[in-house]
Amino acid sequence: MNVNFNNRDPVYLQVVRYFKEQIAIGELVPGKEIPSRRELANMLKINPNTAQRAYKEMEEQGLIHTEKNHPSKITSDENVLGMVREELLVEAVDTFVTSVRSINVPVDELLNLVRTKYTDTDDDKGAYK
Repeated sequence: MNVNFNNRDPVYLQVVRYFKEQIAIGELVPGKEIPSRRELANMLKINPNTAQRAYKEMEEQGLIHTEKNHPSKITSDENVLGMVREELLVEAVDTFVTSVRSINVPVDELLNLVRTKYTDTDDDKGAYK
């Protein structure tokens, strides 16, 4: 588990985002047990209270569920899982649009460039077409 923390956002929210990213890419699958709060704190070298707050937030968002005396697990709720992916995608698109809007590129040109870059093989990445 490798989380690169930044200084802008609260650590517990960065932990939640990490879990969302892992769910979105399929690393954390529905029903998978996740580390205990204390184990997570030790793994990430964060305060146990921060890990607790991250788990509480994930439970409130429906990302995980915890039954008494059992490890927490990733939700199996398809609606929640779909919303995680959509949330991350919308966030990424918003950031992208905000960063390129000032260039005043026509939308068709921008979409063509995005399509090209998105479908490039690894060998072609970095080269502008």
